[in-house]
Amino acid sequence: MILGVDAGGTTCRLALEHDGQRTEVTLGAANVTSDFDAAVTVLRAGLAQLAQEAGLSLDALRPCPAWLAVAGVTGPEMADRLRAALPLERATVDEDRRAALAGALGDRTGCLAGIGTGSFLARQDGATFVTLGGHGLVLGDEGSGAWLGRELLSYCLRAHDGLEPMTPLAETVLRDFGGVVGIVALAARATPQDFARLAPRITESQDAAAAMQMRRGAAWLATGLNALGWSPGEPICLMGGVAPAYARWLPREMAENRVPPSGTALDGALLLARRAG
Repeated sequence: MILGVDAGGTTCRLALEHDGQRTEVTLGAANVTSDFDAAVTVLRAGLAQLAQEAGLSLDALRPCPAWLAVAGVTGPEMADRLRAALPLERATVDEDRRAALAGALGDRTGCLAGIGTGSFLARQDGATFVTLGGHGLVLGDEGSGAWLGRELLSYCLRAHDGLEPMTPLAETVLRDFGGVVGIVALAARATPQDFARLAPRITESQDAAAAMQMRRGAAWLATGLNALGWSPGEPICLMGGVAPAYARWLPREMAENRVPPSGTALDGALLLARRAG
């Protein structure tokens, strides 16, 4: 019997493999940095529901090897705090990147680029796991949807000031958001999710300003993948809402090694639980 959890800022998914059967439940968000107590409540409710649907008592899960991939786990202290709050004795608590990579590539050596609202890169080679990025929009998340949206607004301001060419896309964004004053006001209150809503204006455009941002984002991806140790021939999996848009902007040797994900982060959590058990 093994237990896997993939908990994030949108949904929390749990799976139990027992006697050849797989049982899954899905609940709401569970990010331990955003709201620790709420995340624990969701996780405990998910464990109780999972046990019930599998025809087991909650205590039956206590000795089960478990891997919990949870958004917001920033280090050992947070992991220990969450582990202590849950009725599991053999749980490994980790941030969510390792499970995403294991789910995408299984046991294969290779890399994952997770590019959604935020961004991160990761690589595995046997037991070795390395990652970079994912530091949030203020200091990082290069190439992400939030980064693309913010950079689009920045470009529009520079174009207004005569520092960049005024393209049709820039003109449209300036008009839609009330000119310089409106863009500055928007940026002052925008969340990463707000910025990310602007990303399709870049990813779905043929405008020169959009192409500039896509080239910059792809350059960060390529530099990061090389820094992680990627070598030609290793598979690269692009995951996340924005990731597919970068396929045609990556260097040819990287684009040629793109592969679809073999599974989900929940599959990865189960795989890691199986290894740990």
